[in-house]
Amino acid sequence: MKKTLLLTLFVALFSFAANAQTHKVVVQLNTSDTLIWHGALKNISNLQTALGPNTQIELVAHGSGIGILIDGKTTQKVKIAELAATGVLFKACENTIRERKIDRSTILTQAGTVPSGVAEVVLKQEAGWAYLKY
Repeated sequence: MKKTLLLTLFVALFSFAANAQTHKVVVQLNTSDTLIWHGALKNISNLQTALGPNTQIELVAHGSGIGILIDGKTTQKVKIAELAATGVLFKACENTIRERKIDRSTILTQAGTVPSGVAEVVLKQEAGWAYLKY
């Protein structure tokens, strides 16, 4: 009887731990298409809902996609603030900032930077993160 009870408890705890899995998703954004920006952020919201609060999500904007993180150019400022408040990370590519001579003070306060957007995506994939490209 005790062995059965212990086995049942072990299985229940193991099942709970498996369901509490942390998902990690890196989202690469390299387009100036504002409809795609909207869709990408909607999908991020949907991921959080479907996969739960343990989901780690990082959006990396580079090249033509950098505009999503520039105050005065982005059409998604409110949604970015909402998602950042839930733990979504937003990263701007320093190579793109430098090459396009973007004033760093115009980058949204919710966004950090990475030296290379494409390198950040590669590093995340090598670390086992799922990958979405827009």
